[in-house]
Amino acid sequence: MAIDDRRLAETVEYVAVRRVQDRYADVVTRRAWAELHEIMQPGCTLSLDLGDRQLSFDGPGAIGEFIGGQLEQFSFFEFVILNTVVELDLDAGVARSRMFMQELRQNVSDGRRTNAFGVYHDRFEQDADGRWWFARRRYASFSRTQVPGPEHEQVVFDLPQIELRSL
Repeated sequence: MAIDDRRLAETVEYVAVRRVQDRYADVVTRRAWAELHEIMQPGCTLSLDLGDRQLSFDGPGAIGEFIGGQLEQFSFFEFVILNTVVELDLDAGVARSRMFMQELRQNVSDGRRTNAFGVYHDRFEQDADGRWWFARRRYASFSRTQVPGPEHEQVVFDLPQIELRSL
């Protein structure tokens, strides 16, 4: 079976977008906030729906500062990508994705293990050199460990339904 140029190009660009997602997980797990500038456009926005409150941040510096402040409560933290779907528009240099994730955490205060589950809806843009960048991010929680409460009790929120083409 012959692979046409268009399918090959789409596969290459899909891998490049996944590398940006993987890099984000690595940056957050290592708490290497200065590296967000290497994967997010300067005007990248992050909108958060945490189930009980909504927040937004503009630019990789503000995004890193917020996430870093939140992670100070955890002695252990790992960001895990569970599943991702990427839609590419090669002609426009745009990609859109839905990325389901889990945070594995341990509290500084009491050593308790906790989890959080959520989904990112992302817009990526490709620059003139062909490099992909986060341009806009929307995050929504859909479950996290109750605070306070037993480790196995999760509060559950509605799963957001966002069409990728709307990003």
